[in-house]
Amino acid sequence: MIGAIRRAFRTPDLRNKLLFTMGILVIFRLGSFIPSPGIDYTKVQECVASPQLNEGGFAMINLFSGGALLQLSIFALGIMPYITASIIVQLLRVVIPRFEALHKEGASGQAKLTQYTRYLTIGLAVLNSTTLVATVRSGALFGDVENCQDLIANDTWWGIAVLVLTLTAGTGLIMWLGEQITEHGVGNGMSLLIFTSVASAFPSSLGAILREQGVDIFLIVMAVGLVLVALVVFVEQSQRRVPVQYAKRMVGRRMFGGTSTYIPIKVNMAGVIPVIFASSVLYLPSLISQFFDPESKWVEWINTYFTRGDHPIYITVYALLTIFFAYFYVAITFNPEEVADNMKKYGGFIPGIRAGRPTAEYLSYVLSRINFPGSLYLAFVALIPLIALVLINANQNFPFGGTSLLIVVGVGLETVKQIDAQMQQRHYEGLLR
Repeated sequence: MIGAIRRAFRTPDLRNKLLFTMGILVIFRLGSFIPSPGIDYTKVQECVASPQLNEGGFAMINLFSGGALLQLSIFALGIMPYITASIIVQLLRVVIPRFEALHKEGASGQAKLTQYTRYLTIGLAVLNSTTLVATVRSGALFGDVENCQDLIANDTWWGIAVLVLTLTAGTGLIMWLGEQITEHGVGNGMSLLIFTSVASAFPSSLGAILREQGVDIFLIVMAVGLVLVALVVFVEQSQRRVPVQYAKRMVGRRMFGGTSTYIPIKVNMAGVIPVIFASSVLYLPSLISQFFDPESKWVEWINTYFTRGDHPIYITVYALLTIFFAYFYVAITFNPEEVADNMKKYGGFIPGIRAGRPTAEYLSYVLSRINFPGSLYLAFVALIPLIALVLINANQNFPFGGTSLLIVVGVGLETVKQIDAQMQQRHYEGLLR
C-alpha cells in the first residue's frame, strides 16, 4: 500500500491532482473557522464549548458543515443547500417531463440540469441563511444554554443583510470549490467536501468519549467502530449481478454484439439519502412546535417523544421512515422499464427471460428482494448513534454510525477506486493491486 502511494506521487499528473485536491480541502476547512461579520465570535466560542449544548435539529446541517454551523462561520451552511438542490432536481425528473428529457440528452442535458442545480442552491442558501439568522436572533440556536441569546453584535437591518449575503456567498464558494476538485483534482468533488466535514469531527468526538467515559468505553467504541466499518464496506461492495447477453447484429458490413455483461444491483442503492430524509422528517414536528405555546399538550407530547432519540417511539418511527425512504428513493432512481427498453433497443436480453415487459418485471422482482435487506441495513446503521445514547450516553460524540459512517466509508471507497483507475492508466498496477 505504501509503495502504491509512492507510485501515485511519483506520477507528475496524478501528483498534481492529489496536491490540488488537498489544497482545496485545506481552504475549505480554514473557511469553517473564519467568523461571519457582525457575530460576537467570543461569545459563540463560549456557547460551543458549553457542556449544556444541545444541537437539536441542526445536528444534520452541523455535520455536513464540519461544525461550522455552530461556529457561525462564513461556511456555516456547508454543502447542505447543494445536497438538497441536487435531490430536488433529481426528484423533479419524475414530475417534470422536461427534466427527464434533459437527463436523456447526454452531456448537454446534464450540463443544463447542473446549471439548474446551481441556481436552486443559491436560492436555498438565501432561505437557509435567513432561517439561521432568525434562529440566532431568537436565541434558539443553542437551546437552553445560558448567555447564548444575544450573539449578533450588529443587529441592524444592514448588518443582518450583510450576514445573510456572506452566508449565501460562502455556500456559493463551497459549490465552486467542489466543482474545481471534480474538474482539476481526483474527481468526486462535492462528496470529498462532505467527507472532509464529517471526518473532521472524528478526533474531537473520540477525544470527548475518552475524557467523559474513560479508557474502557473508549476501547470498546474503537473496537465496535472497526467492526462497523468492516460491515459497511462489505455491504457497500455487495451487489447482485444480473447477466445480460447481447445478440449479434449486422450494421453495414460490420458485426456487433455477441458479448456478455451484467447489470450491477447494489444492496444499498439509495446510499445515505434515506437516512437524511428520515432525520429531516422527524425534525419537522419539533420545528413546528417552536412557533406555538410550549405549555400546549401536543407540544409537550412532541417534546417528549420526538426531541431525544432515546425513546422507543422515536427509534421505531426513525427506523420505519428510513426503510420507507429507501424503497421510495430506489423506485425513483432505478426504472426497470427504462432499463428493459434500452436492453431491447440494443439487442440485449437476460438469459431465460423474454425481452420487454417480462424483463422489466424480472428486474422489479430482483430489485425488491435486494432492497429489503438493504433497507434493514440502512435502518440498523442509522440507529447506531441512538443505541449508543441508550447504552453509553454518547449520542453527540459517537462517530461510528448513521450518516457519518455511511459517508466516510462510501466516499472513501469511491475515491480510492478513482485514484486506482487513474493509476492503471499509467501503470499495470493500481493503488490496491
